[in-house]
Amino acid sequence: MNLRKARLARDISQEELAELAELHRTYVGSVERGERNISIDNMERLATALQLDVIELLQGI
Repeated sequence: MNLRKARLARDISQEELAELAELHRTYVGSVERGERNISIDNMERLATALQLDVIELLQGI
């Protein structure tokens, strides 16, 4: 949920976020829907792409 909020606050699509984080678009979507357990490495990639610290994704925005 925090990932989606951060992405929407920056007005970028799942596809754009996936490209910035060098991940697949469907992976980003499934993480946002809570269908996947995310590794700390991928969490870091997504946080960096959103210009956030990982802790901000874990605590909320």
